[in-house]
Amino acid sequence: MSVRTVFGRGAVRLLCCAAGGALVLSGCAENTEGDTTAVPTVSVEKVDALAATVPDKIKQAGKLTVGVNVPYQPNEYKDPSGKIIGFDVDLLNAVAGTLGLKVDYVESAFEKIIPAVQANTYDLGMSSITDSKEREKQVDFTTYFNAGIQWAQQSGKPVDPNNACGKKVAVQSTTVEQTDEIPAKSAKCVAEGKPPIDMKQFDEQSAAANALMLGQVDAMSADSPVTAYAIKQSGGKIESAGPLFDSAPYGWAVAKGSPLAASLQKALQSLIDNGKYAQITQNWGVQEGQIKTSVINGAVS
Repeated sequence: MSVRTVFGRGAVRLLCCAAGGALVLSGCAENTEGDTTAVPTVSVEKVDALAATVPDKIKQAGKLTVGVNVPYQPNEYKDPSGKIIGFDVDLLNAVAGTLGLKVDYVESAFEKIIPAVQANTYDLGMSSITDSKEREKQVDFTTYFNAGIQWAQQSGKPVDPNNACGKKVAVQSTTVEQTDEIPAKSAKCVAEGKPPIDMKQFDEQSAAANALMLGQVDAMSADSPVTAYAIKQSGGKIESAGPLFDSAPYGWAVAKGSPLAASLQKALQSLIDNGKYAQITQNWGVQEGQIKTSVINGAVS
């Protein structure tokens, strides 16, 4: 299942400076839900052997031009000052630093990212894009994370995601949770003679999470890193409800046949192997989606 639909969300930030030969990712992320806890950043060094694999056009420009869509916390969104931050941002910044590159993030409608990558307007698309077999017909993907659907509930008030008939469930509009998952589960309830799920739609994920924390709904369904981050920021008010399901990889989209896919894959694998990838996932509370091996075109469906 493609976790993020064509109306997906996303965005990021890069703050790079030279420091003793290393590219240091500095600063802190500030949650637009009101959290002001600094998210630690990770310093990386350019690896010459990996930097040498970057396509000449990008190498000469010294930067990656990246199409991204916001907001989609914690992966890509804006802080109160308007800077694009998030897990996806910090991770790609680290990969770019390893390759000796900076990143130029360009906001885009989600559905326009892949066509723009195909047209070489963007070097890559990064916006919590699920690597699917259908999308692989258009672009190549370098996988960097495993995401699925994860429900949350108010702490101590259990809800069964497989039997939520009659419950109020918050979702973000245009996500697969809103278009596919909850309607299918609600229809099953009705077919069994039970009350339908009362789906509550919100334009932004933060509003869905707030509704759950305030007790306006019984549960929330979202992509697993989104739910994990909401739980982390809730101060114990909400918790996971049941296991993650329908897991699939997120990937960075590049033009078909582009050698950039391999450059990204090798740089990310180096961060996985040296432990800095794990640090970044832990900083954002999304470590459950860590991968051990990055691949090119790893779609499961």
